[in-house]
Amino acid sequence: MNNKVSARELLALSLERYSQADIARKLNVTPKTVRLWEVREDGPPEYRAPQLQGLLFGNERHSQSEADFTFIDLFAGIGGIRMGFEKNGGDCIFTSEWDKYAVKTYCENFGTDHPVVGDITKVAVDDIPDHDVLLAGFPCQPFSIAGVSKKNSLGRVHGFECKTQGTLFFDVARIIKEKQPKAFLLENVKNLMSHDKGRTFQVIKETLEDELGYRIYPKVVDARGVVPQHRERIYIVGFRDDTVFSWDAFGHRERDAKMMSDVLHPQDGSEDPDSDFLRNYIVGKKGKVNDKYILSDKLWKYLYDYAAKHKAKGNGFGYGKVTKTSVSRTLSARYYKDGSEILVSRGRGNPRRLTPRECARLMGYPGNFRIPVSDTQSYKQFGNSVVMPVIKEIARIMKPHIMTLIEEEEVQAHQYALLGQ
Repeated sequence: MNNKVSARELLALSLERYSQADIARKLNVTPKTVRLWEVREDGPPEYRAPQLQGLLFGNERHSQSEADFTFIDLFAGIGGIRMGFEKNGGDCIFTSEWDKYAVKTYCENFGTDHPVVGDITKVAVDDIPDHDVLLAGFPCQPFSIAGVSKKNSLGRVHGFECKTQGTLFFDVARIIKEKQPKAFLLENVKNLMSHDKGRTFQVIKETLEDELGYRIYPKVVDARGVVPQHRERIYIVGFRDDTVFSWDAFGHRERDAKMMSDVLHPQDGSEDPDSDFLRNYIVGKKGKVNDKYILSDKLWKYLYDYAAKHKAKGNGFGYGKVTKTSVSRTLSARYYKDGSEILVSRGRGNPRRLTPRECARLMGYPGNFRIPVSDTQSYKQFGNSVVMPVIKEIARIMKPHIMTLIEEEEVQAHQYALLGQ
C-alpha cells in the first residue's frame, strides 16, 4: 500500500473520531484544507500520514501547544534558522529542503516529528499548515521584469506573479500571500541589495510591501563579533501589521568578539578523540588534528604561487591564513575544493584546512550538533549555512512583536465569538 492511500485511510479513520474543525486545529490547517483532502482522489499529501497517525494513536506532538509561536522553515539547509527560533520558544511545524545530504543532517539533529518536503515549488499552499512566522533562506535568482508593461496592457498576469515567476522567491511570496503569517524572516547574501543595479531588491521590496502589504526592515549584519568570521548577510524582517520593531535592539558588540582560538581544536589533550562529535577529526592522547586535513605539498605550492603572482600585480587574490588570534574570511560552500579562504597556520610546515567540527563552531553551532555526512558535504553545508547565534538574536528581538500580534489576534477572535453568540 502506498503512502498516499495510507494517508487517505488515516484521514477517514480520523474523521470517525474528530470533526473536520478538530482535525484542522490539531494539524494547524484550515477546515477548508481538510475538506479538500476528504474529496480529493489521492487524499492528504503523503507527508501528513505521521500526523494523522498521531491523532489516532495518541502520539501527536504536544510541543505546539506549549510553544509561544509556530513557524515554517523553507530552504532549510541544515537548520540554523530553525535552531535560532526554537531557542526563543518557537515550534517548527513544516520544513522544506531539497538537498538529500542537508536533509540527512537536518533530520539527524531535529528528528522526524514531521517529514521534510523536498521541492517547495511543487507543494500546494493548502498543504502547508497555518503558521505565525515564515522563515526562508531563499537562493538569490535574477528577476526578469522585461515586458511587464506590455503584459499589463494585454491584461495578463501582473504584480509579483509577473515579475518573480520562475524564481524561488515567487514561492515564498505565494505562501505569504495565502497564509498571511504575522511575521517573516528572509535571509540572503549581502549582494542581494546591489544585484542587477539594485533592481532585484527593488522587486523584492515592492512585492513584500506594495503587493503583499507587509512592513519590512532589511539590514546587513556582519557575524564578526558573534563568531570570529567576517560574514555579511542581509536579513529582511517583515510584519503583517504595524509594530515598533527596530534593529536598535540587536545586541551585537564588537568588544565581545571571539577569536579563532574559540574555534580551533586545542590539541592539548582537553578534547576526547573518541567522542562521537570529534571522532576522525582529532587523534591521539593530545587530540591532534588528523593529518588528512594538512595540505599536500602540491596544493600548498599552487596556492602559494598563485597568491604571490597576484600580489606582484597589486591584487589581493590568494589564500587567507589564520592563527589563534585571527578573525577569518567568509566560509564558503567551495571550501571543500582547497580550503584556500581559511587555512590554519601550523607554524612550520604546510597549513591545514579546518575540520568540519571547526566549521560548525565557526558558524555558531553547539558542540553536540551532529555531522553525519562526508567532509565534502559538511563543508558545503556549513559554507551555505547561517551563523546560528545571529539568527537567535534576531529571533529574540522579533519575538515581543510576534507575541503582540498573536495576542491581538486572539482578542479579536474572542470578540467575534462573543458577537456571534
